[in-house]
Amino acid sequence: MNNKMLWCVVYLFVLIWSVSNPKDMFTWWLEAIPALIALPILFFSRKSFPLTTLAYVLILVHCCVLFVGARYTYAEVPLFDWLAQVMGSDRNNYDKLGHFAQGFVPVILAREIFIRKQVIQIGAWCQFLSVCFVLAFSAFYELVEWWVAIATGENAEAFLGTQGYVWDTQSDMFLALIGGICGVLLLSSLHNKQIAAKMLIKQSSV
Repeated sequence: MNNKMLWCVVYLFVLIWSVSNPKDMFTWWLEAIPALIALPILFFSRKSFPLTTLAYVLILVHCCVLFVGARYTYAEVPLFDWLAQVMGSDRNNYDKLGHFAQGFVPVILAREIFIRKQVIQIGAWCQFLSVCFVLAFSAFYELVEWWVAIATGENAEAFLGTQGYVWDTQSDMFLALIGGICGVLLLSSLHNKQIAAKMLIKQSSV
C-alpha cells in the first residue's frame, strides 16, 4: 500500500467515525465541510500539481482535527473537557487547537504554491507573505462564521463555539497567526528540500 492510499484509508476511517454518531448533524456539516472539499481538490490536482509529502500529511492531520470537532462540536471534545478539569478551567479549548492548525497547515500550502508557481523566491518575503495569507484566511473564516450565524440564528451556536468568551474571535485569529509562524519556523527547512525534489522531478520529466 503506497502512501497516498494509506492517507485515503485514514481519511475515510476518521470521516466514517465522525459522521456515524455526531452530536448535531447540522453542526457536523458546518465543521466538516472544509475537509470534505479538500479531498476532491487534492484528487483532481494530484497529477497537474502534486503536493509535497509534508503538505499532504499536514492536510490529513488538519482534516482529522476538523472531523473530531465535527463529531463532538468544538466545545465538547471529551479529551479537552478532561484537560479543562485538570487545569481548573471552565472552557473546552479544542477550538483553539483547531485555529492553531488553521495557521500551521495552510502556511505550508501557501509557501508551496508561492515557491513552485514562482510567485516569490524562498526567503524572508516568502515567509512573511505566507504568514500574511494564513492570517487573512483566518479572518475570512471568522467572517464566514458570522454570516452563518446571521443566516441560521441559534442553530449556529455550536459552530461559533465562543463558550461565552468575549475575545473568542480575536484569540482565534491570533492562534492562527501563531500557528503560521510556528509552521514556517519549524518546517521550512524540510519543506524546502521536498519542494526542490518536486521541482527537479518536474524539470527532468519535461
